[in-house]
Amino acid sequence: MGIVQRQGLRNTLISYVGLGIGFVNTTLVLPRLLAPAQLGLTSVLVSLATMGALVSALGFTNTTLRYFPYFRNRETGHSGFLPLLLGLPLALFVVVAAVLWLGRPLVLRWYANDAALLGPHYGVMLALALCILLYNLLEAYTKSLFHSSFSSFLTDVLQRLLIVGSAALYGAGYLSFDGFVLAYLGSYAAIALLLLGYLGIIGELHLRPTRAVLAVRPVGELVRFGSFALLGNISGTLLLTIDSLMLGSRSFADAGIYTIALNISTALAVPFRALYKTAYPLIAEYWKENATDKMLDFYRRTTRLNTALGVYLALGIGLNLPFIYSLIHRPEYTAGTVAVLLLLAGRLTDGITGVNGIIVVTSPRYRYDLLFNVGLSALIIGLNALLIPWLGLTGAALSNALALVSINLLRTWFVWRSFGWQPFDRRIVYILALASGAGLVAWAIPTPANNWLTLLLRGGVLTALYGLGLLLTDWVPEVAALAKKVGLRK
Repeated sequence: MGIVQRQGLRNTLISYVGLGIGFVNTTLVLPRLLAPAQLGLTSVLVSLATMGALVSALGFTNTTLRYFPYFRNRETGHSGFLPLLLGLPLALFVVVAAVLWLGRPLVLRWYANDAALLGPHYGVMLALALCILLYNLLEAYTKSLFHSSFSSFLTDVLQRLLIVGSAALYGAGYLSFDGFVLAYLGSYAAIALLLLGYLGIIGELHLRPTRAVLAVRPVGELVRFGSFALLGNISGTLLLTIDSLMLGSRSFADAGIYTIALNISTALAVPFRALYKTAYPLIAEYWKENATDKMLDFYRRTTRLNTALGVYLALGIGLNLPFIYSLIHRPEYTAGTVAVLLLLAGRLTDGITGVNGIIVVTSPRYRYDLLFNVGLSALIIGLNALLIPWLGLTGAALSNALALVSINLLRTWFVWRSFGWQPFDRRIVYILALASGAGLVAWAIPTPANNWLTLLLRGGVLTALYGLGLLLTDWVPEVAALAKKVGLRK
């Protein structure tokens, strides 16, 4: 756990700094300066670009995390792995970009209600796709080198600051809305170029192609694994993008309100994402070394830690939604309240079930993950098609939550059935019961009319009751050990 603790701590710290910036961005800046339809446009542009980048990547982000341990050799430039990693996806992007451009009339027809807003910025979407593709490939490479902190800083801190700055310039009248969209694109380009420069600074920018790369693992094997991973990645990407894409066809305003709801719920996923950035290459190493005991211990510990932190954050956000929305000063955005609660439920399930998805996709049985993900993709689209016309943005959130719960229950069962591992024990039940009791008390106590005082009262009661419960028990050994270290327990 040494590598995970060091990198995970750095990533968590960076992520929470970024969370603060993101909170200011999504609640105090963008919603005040942009109408819901304008915010919805940026969401749809990023969603379309993300799907284009995903197809172009051909699953090579997963391929890197799975196979890079076989290429790792700094003296030989890792056998020319980086040119291979960049070359095939960038070549495929040319084809994908051409298809997207030729399909422009069909896309604008799908978004007929807001085509006048989307049409002038369609080219920005293609440039966004290129930037996202390049960044994702380089990030996978840096993760495999166990240098994940800088990429966390770029996405969680720097990019958000760039977007906040661009929005402030727009609000002050120095940028038109078209200029803001271009600046938004510039934030993606900046982090991709900076990550490329970072690799050069640490001496890992090995861009010279070599024949040695063909001798380590057959390229056909890498492409086959990437193809399976691509189909698997589609479901994960659909969870993040399909809601905005399908809501956008109904109304960019709905997509904008949903974007705020999604951003609020993102706070819950921050610690999970920080851990997974390091967990992926570490689990790949465990498979390579056949260190099953270490993997099972890691599986159980991360599940327990994610549960303890996840329920606290979910309750903290849910109990204080009126306060959060009061900061926006636009009543139309409160329509996303129920959506936030549903999204929190889905993200909490995703975190509690631990690293099951990473275990499956890095295991010798990775092909089975494809079955889950193809089914999930169909489920997401089907539920959205059914629920969005009926419930609007609440239906999109319900679809997202049901999809996350379904895929994680299936993967957890599969890991247990295939390898005999399951991460749960009675301590998980105790943690959930403690959190539920603390949350119920915090919700039931009378609250003042002032939103700030309500925040302090509910947050204080929840933290005191839940924190005291964890300190007095050994349900989370890591918390007990920390308490003893700082003198809170003997």
